[in-house]
Amino acid sequence: MKNTERLANLALAGLTLAPLVMKVDPNLNVILTACLAVYVGCYRSVKPTPPSETMSKEHAMRFPFVGSAMLLSLFLLFKFLSKDLVNAVLTCYFFVLGIIALSATILPALKHFLPKHWNEDHIIWRFPFFRSFEIEFTRSQIIAAIPGTFFCAWYASQKHWLANNILGLAFCIQGIEMLSLGSFKTGAILLAGLFVYDIFWVFFTPVMVSVAKSFDAPIKLLFPTADSARPFSMLGLGDIVIPACTFVYCTGCYWILGCSLCMEWRCQTVIGV
Repeated sequence: MKNTERLANLALAGLTLAPLVMKVDPNLNVILTACLAVYVGCYRSVKPTPPSETMSKEHAMRFPFVGSAMLLSLFLLFKFLSKDLVNAVLTCYFFVLGIIALSATILPALKHFLPKHWNEDHIIWRFPFFRSFEIEFTRSQIIAAIPGTFFCAWYASQKHWLANNILGLAFCIQGIEMLSLGSFKTGAILLAGLFVYDIFWVFFTPVMVSVAKSFDAPIKLLFPTADSARPFSMLGLGDIVIPACTFVYCTGCYWILGCSLCMEWRCQTVIGV
């Protein structure tokens, strides 16, 4: 982990904890948190080998339709089933997902303090009644899952805004790290499609607003305010991760082309070459 990445991680952690001990302007908090999350995710996205899978133009064009299907499904579930039941199922789902995301987020920093063979020796566990299904992990991943389990249990029991933000930032960083565009044009298609998606579901139907009010899960970051009538400002994780995919692509090209060609590449990127 480089010094700049380490400083960004520390700044993000400090900014997340700051509202517990002092008043932080929510507008400034939103901007800085989003920028730091994108910065950390972009740094982590740079790998020594190219990604095995990238998003194609076809995937980008299908993305808004898949998102619409999921959004409409949630709307129907909340409409015809008990809200508490649906949220209980979603809490269980995000409990498992949160442990995976948090452990993956803190694992790179944790590896430096553990024996080398803990990071390299893999353990294979097979399901008792489904022997064909197996999970492969290391001892380091088990250690990293311990604080992840604690925060997920805290969120599930208290739904505290800090636990929500810790899980949300882990989802953001992992999403940015894993999302890989095949080309700048793919990113443009994705952003344009989701722009239309947002406008349609927010302004022309009650679906998005209804689901957002009913959906109780760490899919947004909460920033405390001084207004008792509106105690939190919110920022959706998608508003961070999706635009960040372009920055991930830029970061990858920067490392591939090198600093000497960076300016030329940036100009070509802007004009769409």
